[in-house]
Amino acid sequence: MAEATIDTVTSVPVAVVGAGPAGLMLAHRLGRAGVGTVVVDTRTRHGISTTQRAGILEADAARDLVETGVSDRVLREGHEHEGIELRFGGRPHRIDFKDLVGASVWLYPQTDVFTDLADARDRDGGTVLYGIRDTEVLDVTTDAPRVRCTAPDGTRHEIRARYVVGADGSRSMCRDLVPEERRVRYGKEYPFAWFGIMAEAPPSAAELVYAHSEHGFALISRRTDRVQRMYFQCAPDESVDAWPDDRIWETLQARVAGEDGFRLTEGPVLERTVLRFRSFVQEPMRWGSLALAGDAAHTVPPTGARGLNLALHDAKVLAHVLLRALGGEGDTALDDYQPRALRRIWRAQNFSSWMTRLLHTEPGGTPFDLRRRLGELENVAGTRAGRTYLAEQYTGWPTGA
Repeated sequence: MAEATIDTVTSVPVAVVGAGPAGLMLAHRLGRAGVGTVVVDTRTRHGISTTQRAGILEADAARDLVETGVSDRVLREGHEHEGIELRFGGRPHRIDFKDLVGASVWLYPQTDVFTDLADARDRDGGTVLYGIRDTEVLDVTTDAPRVRCTAPDGTRHEIRARYVVGADGSRSMCRDLVPEERRVRYGKEYPFAWFGIMAEAPPSAAELVYAHSEHGFALISRRTDRVQRMYFQCAPDESVDAWPDDRIWETLQARVAGEDGFRLTEGPVLERTVLRFRSFVQEPMRWGSLALAGDAAHTVPPTGARGLNLALHDAKVLAHVLLRALGGEGDTALDDYQPRALRRIWRAQNFSSWMTRLLHTEPGGTPFDLRRRLGELENVAGTRAGRTYLAEQYTGWPTGA
């Protein structure tokens, strides 16, 4: 495709591949500082906005949406949660974030974060090309990288930039631009997945419920006052067709059952999906004039609710160093990006992996494994130090930490 006719050429300081939260937040932050960007994505805007994904925002991330002028909708339509409930051994245990660390989180779906950011780009005159194909990122080892793509109408576009950011998700093609002999990929596959549902029902609990039982893990969340999102542990190769409503509810009820008589409010299942997950980090996160952000550089299991927050943090750090680089410091400013980002990424990997192991039942686990895990849960929920650790990790760390 490199020799195909180019219909339009655009020059901007920064080209961004990927219009998810990391890419759009980066473009928004740069735009506020007067730096032009063009963002491209193979997905349509409708496709991104209708792919349901849960989202827990750290208080700092929610505050950034408001204070950077994206939108205050998170405060109006999101749900502030001052804690979570752990259920194990048939009993509930509340982890009170406010009491323990003076912080809270916001339940606000990632699709809503995307909508807010996309609307802000429209409002501010930012350029975002959705539904493109045949994407090429060229010359990233020079100071004049280019992005080429084909628009939905068939026209071929070239974007000339000083820097390119790969924010193109967990199946990133930008990450492959780092030569194989110069990159290191760290990863872990998990022997289980989540079976996720959207159900038409009122909320079953005021806050998120993380349940561990001998039958496996379950997470009770919410979407709106009328639609709820829930998950339960399943095999990675599970088929959604094998799960009628009755079987789904029987499984979920068994995993949250306890001596307090807690039961979920049931309703029609509107959507079923199997969510496979893994831990992944690629280093380096910068190669020449290319930087990686969000899921293109790292993914975490969803148990610790870190993925969306890491993406937004990457955008915050990367915007700062790009402004320095474009402001006269040059490429040396970008040297600060990876160490600042990776410190938080590996802390999040540790927490997400720890919480995943804490709450899930390993296939083939022995009775000893189950009782040992219950002992660990008692140490977490039964001591203030344990509760504080969970609260501190879950609510996130200051930007500089």
